[in-house]
Formats: sequence, structure tokens, C-alpha cells
Amino acid sequence: MAEKDKGPVIGLSWHPTLPTLSSSTTKNVKTPDEAESSSALWKPNSQLVDGLFVPPNDPIKLNKLRKSQRKDTLGKGWFDMPAPTITQELKRDLQLLKLRSAIDPKRHYKRGDPKSKDLPKYFQVGTVVESATDFYSGRLTKKERKATIADELLSDQTFRTYRKRKVREIEEKNRPGGNDKWKIKGKQSRKRAKERRH
Repeated sequence: MAEKDKGPVIGLSWHPTLPTLSSSTTKNVKTPDEAESSSALWKPNSQLVDGLFVPPNDPIKLNKLRKSQRKDTLGKGWFDMPAPTITQELKRDLQLLKLRSAIDPKRHYKRGDPKSKDLPKYFQVGTVVESATDFYSGRLTKKERKATIADELLSDQTFRTYRKRKVREIEEKNRPGGNDKWKIKGKQSRKRAKERRH
């Protein structure tokens, strides 16, 4: 019973009964219990009925088998959208999409859930195909097209200048205070210094 729950397959699986080999060749051959005890298709003789695997009669165990074999999808309402495997590139792109309001200062997006830092489980990635009605200047050239959103943003000149300006502003704001903050710079400071002396 314990081996049935590890990786069972619903349906029938057949295990052929092979004739035993001569004693000279059996030294290198492993017994079926040692060779494929963890395989989902191979079942030991104790679980076979007339050489065929029969699923359990217990409905609870049968439902567990079905749940373990069901694919991870979003459901029929979403056309059984599968959950893709998240790679580093996909993870980076999803994080950029969450921070898309900081990318372009002229665009404003509906605010998502700020408390949730986890990435979506179900999503699909596609390629934008420009229509023939779009003017040439509105399309991306082959040189501008990149594999990921991160690469595309890093190669964009306008985004690069905006990012540098914003970083400079944040650094100036967070600069530690001192005498430089209160000093008046330029010609006016020299005139005031002379006036104080006289």
C-alpha cells in the first residue's frame, strides 16, 4: 500500500514475466525490486492482478491519485493556462512590470497591490507584432528589439537619461548635511564676506 502512494499511474500497467537466464549471466542482472522500485510504470508482483495493475477501490485514494496527476492550470475559464517555470530572465521581467510606474514618468498605471511582493503564478509571455497600419517611426527596428524587457530598457537612451537624472536627485537629497549645505556659493558670497570684514 505504501508503494502505491509514491508515484502510481491510474490505468493499467503490464509487467511481463520473463524466463530466468542461465547462472553465468545472472551475476550482472539486478532483481526487479532493486532495479526499478521507484518507477511509476513498474509495479511489484504483489500489486499486480493477473499481470495487470488495478487502481485502488477506495474513492479517497483514487481522488488523491487523480489530484497528484492533474496538471497545474488556472482552470477552464482561462483556457487551462499552465503555470510556467520561472527562470531568472522571467523573474526579472516580472519585477520590472511591477515597477513599471517608475520606468516612464509620463505614463500612469493603475496601482496594484503594494503589499504583495510575490510574483504571479500564472502568466503567458508573447511577442508584440506591429500591424501594417503603424507608421515606421512608431515601430521598433530590429536593432532595438531585445530578448527581454530588461535588455530593452537598458538599451533605451531616453530611459537611461531619465534614470541618471533621478539617481542624481535621490543622491543629492540623501547627501549628509554639513557646512556645504548652508554655504552660499557664487559672487554673492564673496561680496558678503567683504562686507563682514569691513
